[in-house]
Order: sequence, then structure tokens, then C-alpha cells
Amino acid sequence: MPDFAPLPIDDVLDEISLHLESEARLVLAAPPGAGKTTKVPLHLLNSDWTANGKIILVEPRRIAARRAAERMASMLGEKVGGTVGLRSRLDTRVSKETRIEVVTDGVLSNQLIRDPDLPGVSAILFDEFHERGLESDLGLTLALESQSVLREDLRLLVMSATLDTGAVCGFLDCALIESEGRAYPVETRYVGKTRDRIEDQIAKTVRTALANETGSLLVFLPGAGEINRTAERLRDLPADIHVCPLYGALSPQAQDEAIRPAPKGGRKVVLATDIAESSLTIEGVRVVIDAGLARVPVFRPGMSGARLETRRATRANIDQRRGRAGRTEPGVCYRLWHEEENRGLPASPESEILATDLTSLILRLAAWGNSDPSELSWLTPPPSGHVKGAISELKALGFLDEAGTLTDTGKAASRLPMTPRLAKLITGAQDDKERYTGGEIAAILSEPGLGGKSEDLSLNVANFRSDRSARAKSLTSQVQRWSGAKTGLSPHDISAFLLHVWPDRLVRKRENDPFRYRGVSGDGYKLTENSGFTGETWLILMEASGMTGSDQIIRKAVAIEEKLVLAACPPTRKTRADIDFSSGQVRARKVNTIGAIELSERPIQKPGNAAIADAVMAHLRENGFAGIAGEEALYAFLARHKLMADTTDAKPLSAETLTDRFDDWLRPSIEANGISALNGGPLTHAAQSLLEWSELSSLKELVPEKWTAPSGRSFAVQYLGEQAPLISARVQDLYGLKTHPTVCNGRVPVTLSLLSPAQRPVAITKDLPGFWSGGYADMRKDIKGRYPKHDWPEDPANASPPAPRRKSS
Repeated sequence: MPDFAPLPIDDVLDEISLHLESEARLVLAAPPGAGKTTKVPLHLLNSDWTANGKIILVEPRRIAARRAAERMASMLGEKVGGTVGLRSRLDTRVSKETRIEVVTDGVLSNQLIRDPDLPGVSAILFDEFHERGLESDLGLTLALESQSVLREDLRLLVMSATLDTGAVCGFLDCALIESEGRAYPVETRYVGKTRDRIEDQIAKTVRTALANETGSLLVFLPGAGEINRTAERLRDLPADIHVCPLYGALSPQAQDEAIRPAPKGGRKVVLATDIAESSLTIEGVRVVIDAGLARVPVFRPGMSGARLETRRATRANIDQRRGRAGRTEPGVCYRLWHEEENRGLPASPESEILATDLTSLILRLAAWGNSDPSELSWLTPPPSGHVKGAISELKALGFLDEAGTLTDTGKAASRLPMTPRLAKLITGAQDDKERYTGGEIAAILSEPGLGGKSEDLSLNVANFRSDRSARAKSLTSQVQRWSGAKTGLSPHDISAFLLHVWPDRLVRKRENDPFRYRGVSGDGYKLTENSGFTGETWLILMEASGMTGSDQIIRKAVAIEEKLVLAACPPTRKTRADIDFSSGQVRARKVNTIGAIELSERPIQKPGNAAIADAVMAHLRENGFAGIAGEEALYAFLARHKLMADTTDAKPLSAETLTDRFDDWLRPSIEANGISALNGGPLTHAAQSLLEWSELSSLKELVPEKWTAPSGRSFAVQYLGEQAPLISARVQDLYGLKTHPTVCNGRVPVTLSLLSPAQRPVAITKDLPGFWSGGYADMRKDIKGRYPKHDWPEDPANASPPAPRRKSS
């Protein structure tokens, strides 16, 4: 093995190899810069157990995979494709000599689905596992299944910089090896918040840092839009300051330009997404500027797929970012928030599997041979509600039959490297030209920036066809392989094809607002202020993200003529009624509709009580209990009942159940009394009629509505859907409390929101004893001076609470 420059990981390399000789699983914790990504795979090549097999190194991001492969190949004096190979969506370089394959996590999942026994593979190394992407979680689950059933000799090594190693080791039932790493001290400076746009704050801080610090700067922003707008604000910097963007959609050349050292005598300002948090080393950086934001996928049933939301970064994120300033020398980290805000940050990012669309996962599991994820081992199991929604979506796409078995069309879709929704563009095509165009559109929608920035998909397709870049050429070749064709539809014919394939993405302009649209599903959408679609009556929606009020923002679409819409989607006639629950007014009418889109209507005078009951039922189907008196109390009751059902043998009761049993508890009253049946108070009492007396009694005992603090004050327990129960109480009211409050006979801890004497949140905890012995001391230092008249004991667990001054809320 060549004599590489020493790195901290060297101290544990032999221990890793020795452990994997006798054990099939291991977790390695090593901070950024320790050298785990490159040195561990190369060292393991010398192990006896790898003599006849390859090592697969899994990287969550394409840029990290490419850079890791290039670095290891250069360490061996070779080029990528020799001993070290690379497989990603747009770049495959392997040969018969390849012993280490660096792959993206999606490539690994596909390999395991095609060949579950992974012939010729000795080990899988999961790098940067702390990112907890959906594909990484799926890859680990499938690898564990293969190891358990087919390949007892397959080694699995999970590597991470910041990871809950206890949970992962417990899940894998394996040992932990830790590398100390090497880091220089980093001074942290809190800039604070302003009301300026984030790009203006960043630009101002960049100028301050350039004036006061040495070395290059690494700036963390949530996305490409903020990066490009910030770069525009820094155009007037001196010529020796080089501003470089860094995000996933850039070309490899542009990414390499951002990562390489600044020219001699110059400095760099690298504007990056969280792609630069841990998996890449950017030479010369000793200053980090952190906006404290992250863009994460969020999926909610009823929305058109997962969408990205900008949120506060977690403590793990900001610690990772801060550490980038101390990789090669002492550094400085500027944070654009106040220090006390750190206490309110989540500890670490949640697994993507909890917050994204699961259709891809379920389709691939079906191709694996089991579409029921509950039968497999998961570090974080996918939410059952999201699984059900994904199965329904796949059935609607024609990829699963009613029994949940993969159809022939589903098999074809599962072989395509894209989401099921995009795969439908190819499998749903009726001829070669449609298949080719479907492939083009799938490429454009999955590769940000491909085809230009226009919101008009037809222009994107035209631009893609004329693009001669390496990325466009590679994707064009893929489109030809996916479709088996060479040419596509004219841009004018794209809309009719899309309506055939994606009829549920049809939206129509609302009568009273040229910017707002209503979809066939009932969802609301809105154009951007300067949209070129203003005035278009019909659109087919390709992408929507963000929210303005109750509407999603249209990011990409294509216009379609009304005659094509009416020919493909003949309207149906329905009776509908709208009810103003606050006034008791009912408006009934006959409407012509395409899904939830109303084309025309005719009023109906004096609807009967049966029609009113039907209207209430329709309201429940579309909106749940929103707008009906007592809605909040009803949902709190259902949340309490769910907690009880989760911890006892009680039969679950949900809003969906109430809607399904509408005829049993609400329709008779409405048919007898009309709309006034809903005006006499909350719905909770009526819903409770579905429960036996013993069940109601157990609910009151196990999931109480009130909780009494040591001070004697009583506090409401808030039940918030899927979230943990919440109690908001002043810190002083909890003095003397040594155990954390729970419900359901101690099985479910509540979340405590600790308030200052001014009733403002100062801390949140699910472990009060741990807070007393840990975070309380820091909080006490911060808050004691602001409230000197109040008692702040050093040992709150053994202190006495103040006597109550008034009866609690």
C-alpha cells in the first residue's frame, strides 16, 4: 500500500480491518477531515477477506462520490476506472481491474434489487450516514436483508461524522470504533438577526470578514437561488477575491473550481449549500459564515408530492459547518443569529424517510419482492400513513394491482432511475415519440437547471434539445436508452401528451384572480408575480414548491388549450352545497365539474335536510372538520384517543373513522334538525357517543386533559395530532419535580415547554431530570439577571415551588 500522508484515521485502520475479519458489522465514528472516506476503503483492500471481492463505498451525493473516487485513484497513482471505479447517474467509470466502486446511494439500492446476493462484493461501506437520506436508509435495510438471508460473509461498515452511534450500534447489534480526528480551535461570533433579506445579510457579513480575517471564506446558504442572488450582490469585490457557487446542479467543472485552492495571492468566497458540510474538503478555508438555514423535503398527504421547505438548521448541522473553519488552522465562524437561539434548535436532522414521498421506496420494495416495509428491519421505520398513501398512488399510476403486487407496467417503471411519477411519463406513453419526450421531461424535472430556468416546460424541452454541454449529452443518451427512440414530440404537442399521462395535474384559473388556480384534486396554486402564464386558463402543473397562504407556488407548468381539456376530460354533473357553519347559510347548486374544478353551476332553491347532510358529508370528505364549531376540541379528543389506543387494546378512532361512520352519529341529527344540529356546541360530545362508557372512563384516566404541577397549579395538556402531548408551564412551577410528566401509565412522556416569569418559552425538554442537571445551569445564567425578583435555585429538583397566586388556566 502506498505511503500516504498521515491522517487521524490511521490510528484505527488496523483495528477496523481486524474487527471485520471476525464480525460482519461495524460502526465507525470519525469527524470531518479524519480521512475515513479515502483511507478506510484503500486499507481494507489488504484484508484477507477482501481478496476475492470488491468494496462498495456508498456516498449520498454525486459530487462527494466523484471527488472520493478521484482522490483515492490519485493516491494510487491511477485514474478513476482502474483500481478505484465510480458509478453514479451521470458518470460510470469501472473496469475489470476495479476493486473499489464508489457509488451513490440510489445506485446501491438498484444493485441490491437486481442482485440481492451481490456476487463479487465483499463489503459495503456507508459513508456520511448521518445525512439519513431515504436511499441510504433503504440501502442499509436491503443490505441487512441480503446479509441475513443470502450473504452471511458480507461485511457492512457504517461511517459517519455526526451520528447517534448508540442507536445505530444497537440497531445493528455491533461494536463501535471511534477516531479522534484533528481540528483546530474555531472562534464563534454571533452577528444576530436583522429584517434584511438573507442575501443582504450574508453579503454584508462577507465584506466584514474579508476586511478583518485572513484566508478564504465558506458561506452556507439554503439553496441555489440564495447562492446566485448573493453572488450578484458580491460582483463588485476586488479582482483577487474569487466568488464561487457550490451546489449539486452545477457542472463538475464548476464544482471543482469551487473546491480547489484559491489562485496564488488571491482569496475565495465559496457560496455553498449543505453539500459542503462534511463530505468535501475546500482548501484554504479558515472562515465560515452560516445563515443557519437548511432546505429539507417535506411531504404531506394531499399535496402534489414532496416539496422543499427552508427551516432552521439543527445543532448537528451548525456544528459541522463551524468545524469547516478549523480543518487546517485556527478559524472563525460567523453565525447570523443570536447565541441564545441555539437552545431551541433540534439536536439533529430527522431521517428523510419520515418527511418525504415514499412512492419510490414502495415501488422498489415491490420490485425486490415485498411491498410491505413493516416486514423489514429499519433504523427508522417509514410512517404507516405515508406508506398507505404511497401504495394508493402506485395503484392509481397502474404500477401495483389491488393486491399490492407489481404489474408489468410497474416492473418497467421500477427499472427506471427516477421517481414513479416521472416513470409514468415513459410507461404511459402511446408511441416512440411520446416515450422519448417523456424521457426528456423526466430528465428536466430531476436535474435542476437542465433546459434553462424558464417556468414553461415547453421552452425547457426546446432548450434541452439544443444544449451541447456534457451533462445534456449524457442525459440525452440516457433518454434514448429509456425510451428506445431518437426523436420526440414537437413542443406544441407536449401539453396533450402530459394531460393523457398526468390528468391529475390539470389546473384551471379561478374566476376572480388571474394568478390563482384550482387543481382537479382541489388543491390551490398560484403563479409568481411576473409569470408568463398570467391569463392562461388551463395549465398542466409540473412542479410546485413553497406556499403563499393556502396555495402552492407554481414553479413549472405548460399551458393547454381548453378544447384539448374538454375532449380528454369530459365534464360530469354533480349536486354540491356550500355551508357557512358560522351563519347556518346553505347554498346548493348543480355544477359541471372536472374533478374539483367547477366549470358552470345552476342554483337550487331551499335544499332539504337530506341535501344539507350530504353537503356536510362532502365537507368532511374534502376538508375534514375544518370550520365546524368545536373542531379543535374534536381533534384534541381524537389525539387523546389515539394515544390510548396505541398503548392499550382500545380500537383506534380517527377523523377518517368519524367520516366513514357519519351515518351512525351525525346524519340522523342533521336530517331531523337541519344545519342547527351543528350549532349547539362542539362535536366532541356527539363523537363520544361511539364509545362505550368504560372506554370513556379509561380515556379520562390514562390521557388526562389537565396536569397538576408541584406548585399546585393545574395546566392544560395539549394534544397536537401526531406530536407528543405538550404542557406549557413556568420554570418555577416545576421546582421539586424529580420525574418527567407522562401519560398512558408512564408510557408516553409529554413535552415540557418551560416558560419565563413573563410566560415566554425559554427551553423545551422531554427529559426534565436531565434538564435540571444539564441545560438548566446555562439557562439560569442567562435569565437570572432579567428576573432578579424570582427564585433561581442551583438545585431546582430539590427546591420548593412558589405558592400559587391565582387559580391556573
